Amino acid sequence: MFSSSPADAPLVREPVHAPVAHLIRGGIVEGIHYGSVVVLGADGEVRLQIGDIEAAFYPRSAIKPLQAVAMARAGLPLDGELLSLTAASHSGEERHLAGARRILDLAGLTEDQLRNVPDMPFDPVVRDAWVREGRLPSRLAQNCSGKHAAMLYTCVLNGWPLETYLDPAHPLQQAIAEIVEDLTGQDIARVTVDGCGAPLFSLSLHGLARATARITTAAPGTPEARVADAMREHAEMASGSGRDVAALMRAVPGLLSKDGFEGVQVAALADGRAVAVKIADGANRARVPVTAAALAWAGVDPELLTEFAGEPLLGGGREVGRVRPVRSLEPVGGAARA
Repeated sequence: MFSSSPADAPLVREPVHAPVAHLIRGGIVEGIHYGSVVVLGADGEVRLQIGDIEAAFYPRSAIKPLQAVAMARAGLPLDGELLSLTAASHSGEERHLAGARRILDLAGLTEDQLRNVPDMPFDPVVRDAWVREGRLPSRLAQNCSGKHAAMLYTCVLNGWPLETYLDPAHPLQQAIAEIVEDLTGQDIARVTVDGCGAPLFSLSLHGLARATARITTAAPGTPEARVADAMREHAEMASGSGRDVAALMRAVPGLLSKDGFEGVQVAALADGRAVAVKIADGANRARVPVTAAALAWAGVDPELLTEFAGEPLLGGGREVGRVRPVRSLEPVGGAARA
């Protein structure tokens, strides 16, 4: 029903989402989360689709690996934990702030030159500690500071203007847009502003999965492989020590995964199998189990995914139900296991 040539921009329309998760309480469906899911095989073909995988949508922070690849292609020399931080929606832990400072130091710049919005740390425990200590919102603490520091460093290396690095017409943002289109195989339909102030490019869910698979299957030493290796080897720098996306990358060997606000998640294995998820109402309680279920459907050993099966629903302090993916996401036989 929904198809488009990879060379076309995804269509801007109201997505026709479908049920992807049920809230089961006492054996009865209490609520339904709608969304869309795509699973790609190692050959890049769509093996499963639920909902509308071709409509234009904003991937939010799930686009950060693509942005990091673009900066690496533009000469950003970072690797390891600092390159992982470049693609991060970090928790605001001290190691994240220290990493962002290191990138700025390498560029010969200061925090004052960042143009992301000041914020408190994303992690609630870290944020509460900041409040107790009387610390104020800062640009370094905001969860995109690693990306913004790397953007400035990329500008310094290329002789591009610093003050206007967030302008969609800036050479940096034009370079990122070009790589987004290259990796997704699609033209960008719309451009808006993300929460941190950076330009945000619209993709299709299909295009997001395809781009992430291209990153994980790239030849060793390429910018794509450098980003994939950095994020997999330093998962906590790409998110945080208590975050589900880091736990998922630790649990599944070779998996690259990135989440985004409003219920977005993408994940890809080294052989090119990939999944992408959009929860229509933006709920994390559905994002996590639906992503895990999609990975199991793609052939990941379900035993590796048990801790991501869905949060319990409580009644009187005890479990009386759970968030469960729909039956169409139950694994099928014969898939390759990872």
